[in-house]
Amino acid sequence: MDRNLLDVVLSSDTRSAVVQLGGESDQAIADLLGAIHPGFAVEILSQFPPERRERIAAATPFGAGQQWLLDHHYEEGTVGRLMERPLAVFRPETTVGQVIEALREVVRKAFVTYVFVTESDGRMVGVVAFRELLFAGREQSLAAVMVKQPFSLRPEMALVDAMREVVTRHYPAYPVCDAENRLVGSVRGQVLFEQQAFEISAQAGSMVGVEKEERLSTPWTRSFRFRHPWLQLNLLTAFLAAGVVGYFQEAIDQIVLLAVFLPVLAGQCGNGGSQALAVTLRGMTLGELRPGQGARLIAKEALLGWWNGLIVGLVAGFALYLMARAQHNPDALVLAAICVVAMACSCVLSGIAGSAIPLGLKRLGADPATASGIFLTTATDIVSMGTFLGLATWLLL
Repeated sequence: MDRNLLDVVLSSDTRSAVVQLGGESDQAIADLLGAIHPGFAVEILSQFPPERRERIAAATPFGAGQQWLLDHHYEEGTVGRLMERPLAVFRPETTVGQVIEALREVVRKAFVTYVFVTESDGRMVGVVAFRELLFAGREQSLAAVMVKQPFSLRPEMALVDAMREVVTRHYPAYPVCDAENRLVGSVRGQVLFEQQAFEISAQAGSMVGVEKEERLSTPWTRSFRFRHPWLQLNLLTAFLAAGVVGYFQEAIDQIVLLAVFLPVLAGQCGNGGSQALAVTLRGMTLGELRPGQGARLIAKEALLGWWNGLIVGLVAGFALYLMARAQHNPDALVLAAICVVAMACSCVLSGIAGSAIPLGLKRLGADPATASGIFLTTATDIVSMGTFLGLATWLLL
């Protein structure tokens, strides 16, 4: 296997990887896919034309490719997308000696951790670790040494739910069974943790419109197609914020200090909203946010916004008062009070927006992190600038 090609594929998005692999033989592609993360292998294989997809799958050892084709039918972000074909599946009456002989050649070419014991209809009834095979008598049946009613995952289970189930177990691999407890695959613990780490690392990019599949080796033309639509959306939302400032242009012309403090206000509110957004997304990713807890979370972030905004507003208001007094502005105290009130109210609303935006996106069926940073920036800019300039216009002009 070409190690350089493997490195290129690992740093590419799925479509770019397919382009890189297009000129390789079916066997070479099968070998390379067998050396990478199962979830990534599933995505790459699905991008090939159907006829070649079948040929590549047929070239993989031990039916791994056929398992990948089945995995692609499960939704993205589920355990089913990460399954591998179990290589050691036997009946309860099979003896330890028969299992050892059957696996003697298999373990030279593949990594096998557990023996899965199933009935003739595919229902899993037990698991045997290799340690038990080592110390068991060769004439003993698997039924005599197996762990009965073993823990298993469901293929339709979301990754975050699976992680919550396995985090205290730390097994090398987990059987995956359907609703009738029929064994449909297995998933390695390492694969689960790697996929979760990838999902978390991709959140920062998703918040500002970077697609999850974009990698370092993604061609610039494809990266352009990924990113540019979100920049156009960001430009549109920026125009909305600029429209608010333009609406109060007369107030800014008469009180120049208002323009000086607009970035201060927008920056503080934006940061507060980003904190609420980060905590909400982390809670959703780790499965800590239960159904019905959304309103409580929003209320908490609103309260945090009020106190943070009030304290920061007092400091900013004092600075504004000093600047206004230095310019002999007769309304220095009123300007300071406006700054305090605007900062507190704006931080309340930014906290609400930071927690409500991902909740709303999830309810609409979208990834909660998708462009949430863009929507949050727009909301905080409009609210903070509108509140500050609106109060100034109402009280001073």
